[in-house]
Amino acid sequence: MSDNRAEDVAAIQAVLAESYKAWEDGDADAMVAAYTADATAVLPGSLRDGRDVIRDSMAAAFQGPLKGTATVNRQLGLRFAGRDAAIVVSESGILFPGDSEVPEAARVHATWVLEKRDGRWLIAAYHNSPVQAPAH
Repeated sequence: MSDNRAEDVAAIQAVLAESYKAWEDGDADAMVAAYTADATAVLPGSLRDGRDVIRDSMAAAFQGPLKGTATVNRQLGLRFAGRDAAIVVSESGILFPGDSEVPEAARVHATWVLEKRDGRWLIAAYHNSPVQAPAH
């Protein structure tokens, strides 16, 4: 077993990039391909419990309000929680057709929890919350 975390970092970033690309393609199956079967997604007002539930909700969204959208993502941090777990924090937003940037009020901070199962990094949990500007 390698102690080189750079390989793990690259594999984790590839998993996230594949998920972002699948969103851009409107492909719910590809989007959840690297989710664990028992994955959870927590969004404001919503709990999606399980890969199939996440997939079904995204498929419906890609046919409706999220049709033709992409995401904009900026990784803020990645840290390991033991040998086989990692936490990624990012700032993200949905880019709607015709828009060139995500309005600040529509940006979210996201937390991704990944775990390594059978040598492969998978998304076990996702959570996002609206970005709040610091009070001055």
